[in-house]
Amino acid sequence: MIWQVKKRIDEAENEIEALEETALEKQPVHLHEPLSAEDRRMLELKVSTHRKLIDRINLSLLDKLSAEQIREEVGDLVAEILVEEDAALNARERSQLVTEVLDELLGLGPLEPLLKDDSVTDILVNGHQMVFVERNGLLERTGTQFQDEKHLLRIIQKIVSAVGRRVDESSPFVDARLADGSRVNAIVAPLAIDGSLLSIRKFSKRPISIERLIELGSMPEVVAEVLQAIVKSRRNVLISGGTGSGKTTMLNALSSFIDENERIVTIEDSAELQLQQEHVARLETRPPNIEGKGEVTQRDLVKNALRMRPDRIIVGEVRAGEAFDMLQAMNTGHDGSMTTVHANTPRDSLSRVEQMIGMSGIEMSSTSARAQLASAVNVVIQVARLADGRRRMVSLSELTGMEGDTVSMQEIFRFKMMGRGENGEVLGQHEATGIRPKFLTVAADHGIELPGDIFRPQVNLG
Repeated sequence: MIWQVKKRIDEAENEIEALEETALEKQPVHLHEPLSAEDRRMLELKVSTHRKLIDRINLSLLDKLSAEQIREEVGDLVAEILVEEDAALNARERSQLVTEVLDELLGLGPLEPLLKDDSVTDILVNGHQMVFVERNGLLERTGTQFQDEKHLLRIIQKIVSAVGRRVDESSPFVDARLADGSRVNAIVAPLAIDGSLLSIRKFSKRPISIERLIELGSMPEVVAEVLQAIVKSRRNVLISGGTGSGKTTMLNALSSFIDENERIVTIEDSAELQLQQEHVARLETRPPNIEGKGEVTQRDLVKNALRMRPDRIIVGEVRAGEAFDMLQAMNTGHDGSMTTVHANTPRDSLSRVEQMIGMSGIEMSSTSARAQLASAVNVVIQVARLADGRRRMVSLSELTGMEGDTVSMQEIFRFKMMGRGENGEVLGQHEATGIRPKFLTVAADHGIELPGDIFRPQVNLG
């Protein structure tokens, strides 16, 4: 039945070609430096080898072979094709070509080495000739390039089609994820002016634990003990921070303190949470289809989650009306729920959630919305990516109720910056503000005792 497989591939390639031609009609002339003659030769050789390989390989057997068997089979075929091409390559170039052809056939082409590099946390593609990565919180340009805009579009289509989504002129941007859970955003012409844009937030193969956050200096050990008490005593937590500040990392780390006997329901736009418990029900939103129907929003999933007998509900990030339903859940017996929000300060995070309540379409005064918020959320954790690229917990605050029309909040711990080091690193330390939190009483009811002296401002937190 190989001819049927080939027919399906040919049909898919024809569709992709049509999409590429439509997009390319609107692409401007690129002003970036062209590839060197040697790089261009290798790219052209790789493309021609890949095309001949597709014609010869038994595609129906690929799924039945191991990675080593596929590499061996492809390696032999590539060697035959190179002999036919009369390409003069040394052993290193030949091995590199086999790897790159395999990446094109089975992976994401030029992006594969970056995806395999554990030091890379983000991959940012600005058109087919410019690829940046983030390492240790800092951006740097790489030598990675695609052959042309068609090549980049083909990789984007490969990513989004794998999760049942599409991107074209009528739907020019999309959120998706890779098989390993890495988060992907792509935007193409006509919205992307200088070439298609692709952003990949890599999925950590090893979730960062609280212990690792302590090692990295994100927080001292005594603060981690307080966070453990907050989670175990089922306080509702709002994690606030800017883009790339480590909100999801913090949420994953905190979830490790949840008891194994509890049922957790997670709700996300793009699944990336890495909870370690056995009893986890994971839900993910769905975009509308080509007819504009079938959309499932986070709000729909939060409402449905309430019927799934959860002990805790974890929403990856609240962005709109689901904030109201999340607060309702926190106020109606689902203590210990957690979510994240984009905001630069703990106070701003409350304002953001209040605005989202207004987006729910429910008529509610500002005072009522704030009262709902004050009774639902117990703790706000603020995280930030500092100027040196390091991510730290910069504030731990507790909501204590209402004072008139204002939500009252008290800061328990904070990170105090003290300047910059010789190598540009941010210098500072975590310190207590001297306020003893009210949640200590609830923690004591759960059998959790914390030493009172850790909240004294003169104590060195480490």
